Amino acid sequence: MAFTWQSIYRAGNSLEAHTLKGLLEHAGLRVRLTGENLGSAAGELPADVVEVMLWVPAEETAQAQQLIASYEKGNLQGWRCRGCGELNEGPFDWCWQCGADRPDD
Repeated sequence: MAFTWQSIYRAGNSLEAHTLKGLLEHAGLRVRLTGENLGSAAGELPADVVEVMLWVPAEETAQAQQLIASYEKGNLQGWRCRGCGELNEGPFDWCWQCGADRPDD
């Protein structure tokens, strides 16, 4: 089945794009990135050309935009690792300190 893809976000760099991609995929959304390979042309091309675009199927646009709005407002709920007690940011699935998986609850 073919999807109509909708551009939903222009990331400032590849790191931000992949962070958001992981957040959206964790919520069960399908995501495509475009423009990643243009980063090597930084300085040669205008900045707005080398930004990475996030795309989702059109029917998932509203949910994706809500998640991105929460990301931009910093409303993503963090979680505490059961292994080491470290506080981790909302979108991450494993503890940055000890590598333990995020609890499901």
